[in-house]
Amino acid sequence: MTARPVPARRRLRRFLPPQHGAWAMLLLPYTAGVVLVGWRWPDLPLLGAWLAGYLFSYYAFQAVKSRRPRRYADQLLTYGLLTAPLAVVVLVARPAVLWYAPGYAVLLAVNAGYAWRRRERALLNDLASVAQSCLLVFVLATVAEVPPTRVVPAFVALTLYLTGTVLYVKTMIRERGDVGHLRLSIGFHAVALLVAGWLDALLAPVFLLLLARAVVLPRRRLRPAPVGVIEIGCSLLVLAVVLVAR
Repeated sequence: MTARPVPARRRLRRFLPPQHGAWAMLLLPYTAGVVLVGWRWPDLPLLGAWLAGYLFSYYAFQAVKSRRPRRYADQLLTYGLLTAPLAVVVLVARPAVLWYAPGYAVLLAVNAGYAWRRRERALLNDLASVAQSCLLVFVLATVAEVPPTRVVPAFVALTLYLTGTVLYVKTMIRERGDVGHLRLSIGFHAVALLVAGWLDALLAPVFLLLLARAVVLPRRRLRPAPVGVIEIGCSLLVLAVVLVAR
């Protein structure tokens, strides 16, 4: 009796993580950085290495969490073979990006530690992922050979936004109804509003809207899909204002 062929959709799911919100976290800093410092040809292989590297790390952490690395061998091989040559191209073109390697190594070690303890939903683990994403604006500045100080305001604004999003989404889904998490989210958004307004007055209305979102929406029982759609709109709004405020 021959084995039934695996449907193409199921095979695709094996190679795509169910982390839909991660794509905004990956693409938002990249887009902001490229626009702010100007496009250079290494940005293209950098984007490929960035996305493939995320996919590789996701399945690597799944292997660590499950203690069954062979289960994810196909994904690790595929994404490893995609990431490595693209990363080498970027390194050859701009060797200075190696300065960021220690920082990423530490942050990835945090992710690996939480994966080993099967606590990948921990707040500190999420914040380590936010830091990895936002550091990309400095990598892009180095690729473009412009002073990193040029992207510091964008780095701060994006870090405030993505950190706030992590806290807010927890109050909407996994920590819904938890008063402590709600207070932490609202408090952080209030501080973020003050810092963003100090950075640039144009950022203040956006972060005021984000604060209102953090206060009002947790009182409503929204499904994950609407929460995600709202967050896509917020991401695009933050991106637009960060680029205008430069």
